[in-house]
Amino acid sequence: MYDSAMNVTGKTPDRTRQRLLEAAFAEIHRNGFQAASITQILADTGLTKGALYHHFPDKKALGLAVVDEMIRPAIAAMMFTPLADTRQPLAALQALLAAKAAETDPEVLTLGCPLNNLIQEMSPVDESFRLRLNAVFQAWVEVVATALERGKASGEVRTDIDAAAAGFFIVSALEGCVGMSKNTQSVAAYRSCLAQLGSFLDTLKR
Repeated sequence: MYDSAMNVTGKTPDRTRQRLLEAAFAEIHRNGFQAASITQILADTGLTKGALYHHFPDKKALGLAVVDEMIRPAIAAMMFTPLADTRQPLAALQALLAAKAAETDPEVLTLGCPLNNLIQEMSPVDESFRLRLNAVFQAWVEVVATALERGKASGEVRTDIDAAAAGFFIVSALEGCVGMSKNTQSVAAYRSCLAQLGSFLDTLKR
């Protein structure tokens, strides 16, 4: 699911650069950034170190570009777009949860969410990564919070709900469901967690 979603990126005129980003994303998703192998990325693309360093001065620059140009656009396509204009955010969020619960891609459990993986791995050890990853997370929270505010105006969401706090919790809970399911390797646990988040969404209804 994540690998295919990462193809939903912005326009990149240089195909060599795009191939490097796609291979780097796959390698980082499998092994984490610190263990990611430049040798494997080059083997997967058939490119040379010269081609890599023409586009990215070092491994860190490549990793940050993966966050900006692969992970963020894919999350936007999967999570931001369905909430962008809806006046029924709770219904839209429930539909997102149902779609995730129906996923059969084993990589959801074996590899987890690429954003959450990097947050856990890199935020404690590299400030540039932390800031870049936090920007993606905060943008996601803002999309949910703004949608909840529209839901208040439309009458779907209770007016006493703190939309910003609820948005932060919803995104955190969803990422937690994916992260803990990676640890348990249990589809049942993953779906149960998503169902509990769905029950929380029901408490926000007016």
